[in-house]
Amino acid sequence: MSQIFQYIIDLKDLPQLSKHEQLVNGIVNAIDSKILVKGALLPSVNMMVSELGFARKTIFKAYTELKERGIIESKNRLGYYVANDYTQQTLKIALILYAFHSFQEKFYNTFRNELGENIQLDIFFHHNNLEVLESIVSNVITKYGMYIIAPIASRRTKEILKAIPSEKLLIVDRHLEVSSDVSFISQKFKEPMYQALVSLKDALKVYKKFVLFYKEKTDYPSGIFRAFRDYMEEQKWQYEIIRSYIPESLKKGTVYFTINDNDLWEILKDCQQQKIIIGKDIGILSQNESTIKKIICGGISTFSTDFKEMARKAAIFVKTKEPIKEIIPSVLIRRPSL
Repeated sequence: MSQIFQYIIDLKDLPQLSKHEQLVNGIVNAIDSKILVKGALLPSVNMMVSELGFARKTIFKAYTELKERGIIESKNRLGYYVANDYTQQTLKIALILYAFHSFQEKFYNTFRNELGENIQLDIFFHHNNLEVLESIVSNVITKYGMYIIAPIASRRTKEILKAIPSEKLLIVDRHLEVSSDVSFISQKFKEPMYQALVSLKDALKVYKKFVLFYKEKTDYPSGIFRAFRDYMEEQKWQYEIIRSYIPESLKKGTVYFTINDNDLWEILKDCQQQKIIIGKDIGILSQNESTIKKIICGGISTFSTDFKEMARKAAIFVKTKEPIKEIIPSVLIRRPSL
């Protein structure tokens, strides 16, 4: 332990360093010099106070910074340990998403690239399961400097996320007001989806029936369900809402709206096999933009937000720590499938 204290004391005469920076840099130097290795026990707060004469809050501040950078970790009642011998990282981030869908992969890749080097990004998936979300948050709490979370629409989610300091939490993707001081960069569905359907009214009138594939109690956006149902009822058009597409069940004169891409691929396969012309015999609208939807079958119409822009703004929040509350618009991108 005496060598660790010496690394800290050696920085005492550097006027540009505050006491907490002296502690941080001294411990980092000890790790870089292999005096401290991964798994090594650090001096307790009481030992630090006794040996260095620093205030307890100064030592806690230094240890907290090192924890947020992912360099050390605390184990309940056992003390602080070296968690990582790579000391150049400046921040450790927990990214908690629904699942690794193609659009969330786009968010991840953009977010990762925008963060730059020396930031550790760990990704977790809750699969729209509250128990899984609670377990993840319980396991990562206090171990990260920032938490970027795609929430589940539930009051219980708000209770789960209360354990995270508001300045370290950013809500992304789905919109959920956790508290007035929590930042968010998210999307909304009901009103934008309704307006998209309104703008398609003339194109949709040539069809006889409208089918939405929607599964309740999943990560499917409820706002899309409500907007679709309300508009169909208002127009008095024939419609159906079913859980998923049944292969070889295509009907001419029908518009199909897919949220899950697996339904879309099955429909496109059946169109090819049955020689059904998309945009004439049937119409297709798909949730979430992707590169393949721009080109496949002449282009599939989509209703989507800009996940790259969402990720870019999320990275800015992480780097600047400036509060943000922004809704990224969801828009209709019309192509020959409608």
